[in-house]
Amino acid sequence: MTSLPPVVTTVLLLSASNVFMTFAWYGHLKHLNTAPWWIAALIAWGIALFEYLLQVPANRIGYTVMNLGQLKILQEVITLAVFVPFAIFYMGQELRMNYLYAGLCLLGAVYFIFKT
Repeated sequence: MTSLPPVVTTVLLLSASNVFMTFAWYGHLKHLNTAPWWIAALIAWGIALFEYLLQVPANRIGYTVMNLGQLKILQEVITLAVFVPFAIFYMGQELRMNYLYAGLCLLGAVYFIFKT
């Protein structure tokens, strides 16, 4: 079995990590909005554990081929790519032009951070 290139492994792990992160940060707004905040926080911490179990190795692997700034911008792009479908399909928010504008700004950030 051949292993995936570090960048691919990093993107896959960070993408999965971001799914957990997004649910930990925002899922309680839909399901636990009447529960005390500390219950939502404890549940979010439990979900965030899985996020960290993926995010830490992703960053360690990514750091072998990318610098810290590149890792951060990659994380932000993945975060927006996960957040927009979550907001629209799971939380029932409307698709807004500001998501597109934010994405375009991130594309500029990707260009400049990965420019050699």
